[in-house]
This record gives sequence, structure tokens and C-alpha cells, in this order.
Amino acid sequence: MVYVFTEKSAPLKKVFPKTAEFAEKPVAKHAPSFSDISYFDITGLSAAELKTLLTKVKKACGSSPWGVIDTKGTFKDITQFFIEGASDYIGPALLKEEGGLDIKRITSALQWRKALAGSASLQDEAKLSEPTDGFIKSGVKFPAASSFPGWKKMTAGKTMPFYLLYCSLQGNVSLETRLGEKVLSVVHKKFLTLLNSYFKEAEGLLWVDTGKDCLFLLPPRAKCAEAAIKACMRMIVASPLLVLETLGVNIPANFVFALHYGQISYKPPGKTGTVVSDAVNSVFHLGAKKAEPGRFTVSGEVPDATIPKILYDFFIPSGEYEGRKIWNTRKFKYEKAWV
Repeated sequence: MVYVFTEKSAPLKKVFPKTAEFAEKPVAKHAPSFSDISYFDITGLSAAELKTLLTKVKKACGSSPWGVIDTKGTFKDITQFFIEGASDYIGPALLKEEGGLDIKRITSALQWRKALAGSASLQDEAKLSEPTDGFIKSGVKFPAASSFPGWKKMTAGKTMPFYLLYCSLQGNVSLETRLGEKVLSVVHKKFLTLLNSYFKEAEGLLWVDTGKDCLFLLPPRAKCAEAAIKACMRMIVASPLLVLETLGVNIPANFVFALHYGQISYKPPGKTGTVVSDAVNSVFHLGAKKAEPGRFTVSGEVPDATIPKILYDFFIPSGEYEGRKIWNTRKFKYEKAWV
């Protein structure tokens, strides 16, 4: 069953399937089953009202799929909804499509959430092999906390270690060939905006942008690495919807992430010129030549405390690359073919 919660049902009844039920009861009393999907109209809500509603929605729906309806496109950062656990986002563009929302479109969101929580999830796959407790034993230690003053106070020419996070978007066929150079340029800019929003908690700094891939610097702190890794994993899990809805790419594609750690001579973004650094070369090689779409790759030279224990079982050893051990997150299996 498709449930729709809205104060203005008339316009939405024209676009949702006739079988959809427009609920009148309070969200708190909503009790959907796992085979249902519920949509909540957030049009006109303030940030505070949205926060309150999402709290009620998550409590009421539990593991049942849910989505949001934003008829005016008021909320620009739609990734926030997927971070909160949404399965779908319906904005003004979709509502204007001729013929409305067919059941196939809604079913795709339902199946995606089932795939996330079902037997093909990362959690279930993690149970199939031995745990990797304490798998990184590089011996690399963090510098003193005082060595990193914050990005605004970093001086050009200062040499110290950082996390280096490689990021790119790849398809199972060349995106440039399928989309064209101009379209891909627009997609890349959207991708950078998406990354910046996800890496705020990790204090990520967009350091190098090639126009096709990019490199973020993270402070040499365990909490920053943990925040970045969790953000990347959320993006990978939500990639079918993020790629389609946020980036506007309608062909299969996924994110590539590779994390390394090493010394660099700091220069501000936009003034890096040609960076000469073993660490920078290593992470670009690892990300562009070895890492796979839909997986997070970690170099064996990161500090031992980089991977939080709660995430150990999501990583598996993947041999060596350029003389360094590497680990990958397990491959997420989607309901339908993606990458």
C-alpha cells in the first residue's frame, strides 16, 4: 500500500496512483508494514518543523520505507533525507511529469529499501566471513593535536601528515561518452557540492579538483576519518537515488572512494599548482587505477585508529597495491543491476 500524508490532497491525487491511500490520521498513529511505503508532504515547513516531522516519521515507520514530497523544491539539499533514512524524494520536476507517478517509479523506491534491509545488505554479507578485528597494524601514529591549527590558520609551506580522500563518479561505461563533456561538467559540479555537504562533519577540505575527480584533505584525527568513512558508506548505499535525483544522471553509476595518509607540504586550495608528493601520487593511483565503484578502499598506511571497531566487519582484505596492503568495503548488492 502507498500512503500519502498531506494537508492538500487534491493536487497530489492527480499524480499518485489511484490505489494510494491519503491518510487523515496523525503520523504518530501510523503503523505501516514493511511492504508499504509512506510519503510525507513537507511543503512549506520550516527547518524546525521538518526536524520534528522527521522524528515522528522515523518512529512511526520503523523499518518500513518512507519518502518525502517537496512540491516547491524548497529544500535544496535532498541528501539530508536519505541520511535520515528516506527511500524516496519527490520534487517539483517529478510531479510535473506527464502521466504522474506510475507505480513502477514508487515500486523502485520500495525495492531499493528492501534490498538495503534484506538478505543482500552489507550487514548480512558481513556475517559470511571471519571478522577482521584489528586488521590495520601500520604502527602510524597521529601527530599532536596542536599540530593542526584548523584550515583557516594553516600556513602555506607547512609540512605535516593528513588524510587524503580520493573521490570520483564512474559508470559501467564512460560517462563522458554517454553524457558528453558539457553535461558531465555540470554533473561534476553537483558532485562536488554533494561531497562538501557530506564531509562537513569530517572537516573535509576540497583541495584538488581535476574536473573529473577530486581530492579532499582531512585533519589527522581519528574522529574526522570515522566521519568521512561513514559519510562515504552512506553515499554508496544510497547511490542509485543520489545519482539519479541529485546529480541528474540517468545511467548506472556509482561513487569511488580511496583513503590514504601521508606527509604533504600544504598549499591553499586553488594554489596547489603541480603537487609533488608521494602521498598525493599514491592516493590518485589507488583511487583512479585500483579502487572500484561502489566500494570504499583504504590504504594500509593509515593510522591504526582510522577504522572504528563498529565498522571492522564491513571491510575485507584485498591484497596489495604498489607495495601497500589495501582493504575494501564489501560490495553492496542492489535489487536491480547498477554497477
